[in-house]
Amino acid sequence: MAWPPTLVIFDCDGVLVDSELPANRTFRLMLAEQGLDLSLAETVGLLKGLSLPACAVLLRERFDLALPDDFFDRLQQRTYQAFRDELSAVPGIKDAVEDLALPFCVASSGAIEKMHFTLGLTGLLDLFRDRMYSAEQVARGKPFPDLFLHAAQQMGHSPDTCVVVEDSLPGVKAAQAAGMSVLGFAGTELADGDELGAAGATVFSDMRDLGALLV
Repeated sequence: MAWPPTLVIFDCDGVLVDSELPANRTFRLMLAEQGLDLSLAETVGLLKGLSLPACAVLLRERFDLALPDDFFDRLQQRTYQAFRDELSAVPGIKDAVEDLALPFCVASSGAIEKMHFTLGLTGLLDLFRDRMYSAEQVARGKPFPDLFLHAAQQMGHSPDTCVVVEDSLPGVKAAQAAGMSVLGFAGTELADGDELGAAGATVFSDMRDLGALLV
């Protein structure tokens, strides 16, 4: 992997917006309504960083849980209400992105529509408009490399000159599988810096340090 990078690829949830706690809390409550009683820590450990289709596969294979057809529609509605009530941008991210001297984009397991919603709520949408890529655009989501490779191709950069900013283990694995450098952001409540570091990411916890990590 070449350094310094030519493109920064941001994950969205837990990196740009502090959404993991309300999202996982809502997911946990709805799974309990389906008879699967996981702790918040178990929910995060199993599902954080995965696309919703990947979550459905994991829940079916691990717990033999077949979710109702309308489950994810109802989950989105309740999650969006939680976001309206408590979502905020990750501290320091707006200044960190505006100060970047490199091209950048966002590549998320969430849908484009969801990114419009969360980035719009937090005042970040104009920074990433027309530079948003989603797992719904590729065959396989994280931990497979498809999404990050797609983002690099669309932005016109070689994978080995890209750096990914991630807060989840599936995201770190996806970046590594794509042949990209990866920074593990551990500055939110549900982030596990030890886990990210053990997986090979360079860990940091303050977005004010991002610029210095890219030179």
